[in-house]
Amino acid sequence: MSPILVTGLPRSGTSWVGKMLAAGGELVYVNEPLNPQHPPGRCPGVLRAPVTHRFQYICEDNDTAWLPAFRATAALRYGFLAELRANRAPYDLARMIRYGTAFTHGRLTGRRALFDDPFAVLSAGWFASRLGCRVIALVRDPVGFVASWQRLGWTVYFHELLEQPLLMRDHPEVEELRALVGSQDRIAKAAALWRVTRAILARTEGIRVVSYDALAADPLAGFRDVYGYAGLAWTPRAERGVTGACLGAGSRERSFAWSGLSRTAFRPMDSRLALSDPGRGLTPEETERVLELSAL
Repeated sequence: MSPILVTGLPRSGTSWVGKMLAAGGELVYVNEPLNPQHPPGRCPGVLRAPVTHRFQYICEDNDTAWLPAFRATAALRYGFLAELRANRAPYDLARMIRYGTAFTHGRLTGRRALFDDPFAVLSAGWFASRLGCRVIALVRDPVGFVASWQRLGWTVYFHELLEQPLLMRDHPEVEELRALVGSQDRIAKAAALWRVTRAILARTEGIRVVSYDALAADPLAGFRDVYGYAGLAWTPRAERGVTGACLGAGSRERSFAWSGLSRTAFRPMDSRLALSDPGRGLTPEETERVLELSAL
């Protein structure tokens, strides 16, 4: 059974889409195995390979360790001993029990692995071609994307991309980011990251690029289509889960609760409200600048 990867730049809706796909009950949700921060990353029970960079680039030329590690994760084989050797804090042990139980139960009941990982976005082609994933790559309107990063005070350190030679070889447009190394202009940096990533995804074969904004505007039709692409059954259970979590303000359906040890950015919401003011926090001049800087 093919695993599923939901990816896209952070704040593009990967957690939301991942949770909506898991709502049908056919998947085991695996949160950000390529995140270099612990947690959720650096958990060898989940992924038995060391992550050295944000936006780690994986391709056929460097996948000697990555391929067997991700195959084990996709097969829902949890590494209890590896996890115990690396992480023994109470939170880690609780997380190990949760993930270990979910992996084992999922494997025994024939479920598939779902990777929700924005840090896999530049390696989406490898996940499709070498790991056999159904890849859903989310792209958000650039104004909404940059405004979200601005509200959170986020920035990106481009050296983590520029010091990956295979990434530079395969995606030479990343070189455009060098001019912004060390810059304090967070709007310019976020817009440049959006533009370069969008260009890479547009030519990556074997993946489905999905608009976050289109999904948010019409979640039932959008998720029905995404379920079909992912090879998932659009059941009454899945429809109830999506309705309750995405149309809550106008629906009597109850959504599943956000809970557990694997924290994500997802919260049940009326997804259409996210489109009402995508540039919230940006001035009109800043909004215009984002549009200019992100033009492909």
